[in-house]
Amino acid sequence: MIFDLSSANEVTVASAHRILLVGFMGAGKSSVGPPLAQALGWRFVDVDDRIEEMEDATVAEIFQRRGEKYFRAVESAVVSEILGKDRVVIATGGGWAAQRGRLAALPSGTVSIWLQVSAAEAIGRVKDQPGRRPLLDTEDPLDEARKLLAVRSMEYAEADAEVDTDGRTLDDVTARVLEILSRSPWNLTTEKA
Repeated sequence: MIFDLSSANEVTVASAHRILLVGFMGAGKSSVGPPLAQALGWRFVDVDDRIEEMEDATVAEIFQRRGEKYFRAVESAVVSEILGKDRVVIATGGGWAAQRGRLAALPSGTVSIWLQVSAAEAIGRVKDQPGRRPLLDTEDPLDEARKLLAVRSMEYAEADAEVDTDGRTLDDVTARVLEILSRSPWNLTTEKA
C-alpha cells in the first residue's frame, strides 16, 4: 500500500486513539513522528522537546545538573499526561520504553511501534549531535550503544509492531508504519481529502 505523505488527513484511525513511537536513540522517532501525524491528521508530541521546554534546559543539561533519576521522573510524568490525549503521535525518549512493564501497561487504544536501529546506525545518525546524548558521552560510544541496546531491546520487543529503520529513508519508514497501521486490529482506512 502506498501513501501520499504530502497531503494531510488522508488516513484516519478507527480504533486507535494514539500512536507511541519507541526505540533506541537515533532510531528516527522524532523524524518519523511529524509526517506520520500529518498523514493521520493528528498532533505530534516529542517527549524530549516537551521536557526541554518545561525545564528550560536540554536533556543533556538536565542529566548533568539534576541526574538521570530526576530526568526519568519528569519523563514518566510527561508521558503519562500525553497518554491521556487522543489523536496524537508520541515520540518517547529511548529510555522511557526500556523500563520494565511500560509497554504492557499502555492505556487501551494506544498502538506502540518499535523503530528498530542497529547500534552502528544509531551512532552514525547522532554523531553530529555532540553533547545531546548524555548516555553516549563515553570513550567508546559504539560499545556503550551496543550494551544499552542489548538491554533495552527486550523491553522494546513488547511493542505492538516493529519497523527496521537501518538504511531506510524517512519516507520509507513512515510509509511502512502507515502500512502496518492500516492492517487489523487497528483498522486504519484511507480517505481522500
